Amino acid sequence: MKFKDQVFWITGASSGIGKSLTIELANLGAKLIISSRNESALIEVKNQCKFPEKVAILTLDLEVYESLASKVAKAISFFGRIDVLVNNGGISQRSLVKDTSIQVDKRLMDVNYLGTVALTKALLPHFIENKSGHFVVTTSIVGKIGTPLRSTYAATKHALHGFFDSLRAEHFKDNIHVTLICPGFVTTNVSKNALTGDGSPQNTMDTATANGIHPDEFTKQMLKAIRNKREEVYIGGVKEKLGVYTKRFFPKLLSKMIRKLSVT
Repeated sequence: MKFKDQVFWITGASSGIGKSLTIELANLGAKLIISSRNESALIEVKNQCKFPEKVAILTLDLEVYESLASKVAKAISFFGRIDVLVNNGGISQRSLVKDTSIQVDKRLMDVNYLGTVALTKALLPHFIENKSGHFVVTTSIVGKIGTPLRSTYAATKHALHGFFDSLRAEHFKDNIHVTLICPGFVTTNVSKNALTGDGSPQNTMDTATANGIHPDEFTKQMLKAIRNKREEVYIGGVKEKLGVYTKRFFPKLLSKMIRKLSVT
């Protein structure tokens, strides 16, 4: 895949991975539709792009997933088509199961899973009609491994793997690709914005997040996976990636390790 003049629609584009991805794709000459709830932050991201005239802004709220179908026609109208949807928007969690209200569980599922699925389903007919399309999904290493303080967050990411693996199998014949990107710790505000048990944001950065890889380095590896149409890729530290393979081949060992793991 050559990125020049390809049309990318990126959710969660106002900060972190989404912002870094937007700026790098702009440098590569892609046409971009960038989305989040925060219009002023999106304008700032657009102004940092090399070719701001190739960047369109479309605000949306993944939590209000019933409204997302109406956003697709508007998104297509900007450049006449969409080649790649990057489902990057979402929210994290920092709370024990026993301390987490069911309302927090629901919000995480609404934003991370149902919002992503609703937007994907709304765009899918466009990809089918064009006999071409690429869904890129930012999941997480905890989409493969459940860890303490991430119970429902991990559940939403596991659910995305199940949904998109099925979609990939169903629409292979339509030349539609799916790439699942599984980050480990990346230095973004994800931990500051993470929900605690009562639904309030944590407002502090985890040590592990602060020591994670830089979003720009993450973006380089992410774009390589997109270019090569990888089905699933793990991006993070050695220990994080090793955990995925330990889970696969030595699940009992990983279970013992997880009990002692500090994930704050």
